[in-house]
Amino acid sequence: MQRLKGEDGNSLLEYAFVAMLFFIMLLGIIDFGRALYAYHFVSHAAREATRYAAVHGSTCNSDGSCSLANPDTGPALSTNTVIQDYVQSIVPSGLDSSKVTTTPNWPTPPEPAVCTTDPTTLGCNCYVTATQNAPGCTVEVQVQYAFPFLYPFIHTGTLNLSSTSEMVIVH
Repeated sequence: MQRLKGEDGNSLLEYAFVAMLFFIMLLGIIDFGRALYAYHFVSHAAREATRYAAVHGSTCNSDGSCSLANPDTGPALSTNTVIQDYVQSIVPSGLDSSKVTTTPNWPTPPEPAVCTTDPTTLGCNCYVTATQNAPGCTVEVQVQYAFPFLYPFIHTGTLNLSSTSEMVIVH
């Protein structure tokens, strides 16, 4: 009877509180690790898509270096989805490709225009009008990902991850 009046239940109660806090912390570390993985992809995808757009500029059809992409082929332009298709092709497992948004942009060059097309740099004796994806111009690609948390007690809704990269078109 003396044993029943002791404090044996206190340790079980303390263990329950500590275990609950430990598991919340552990699940939070896992979720934020997943968010870091997703942000790493977003950052990498922005750099790779910008590089892809810079290499697949206005002159890539003249030397046959444009790769085929579905549904569009040819150089990277605002009128086709070559860059968006490229980003969709590099989405790693574990991320939902339907939540990835890619926005390419060809900023207007400052005056005087620094990205006018010079026929001597193209390797031909022709005159080509400067376009948005001409060598010397810049391309900017923004990749966004709506990251959903697995455990709603950490964060409700989605976390919008975004990265932007800019590069000079060389081809």
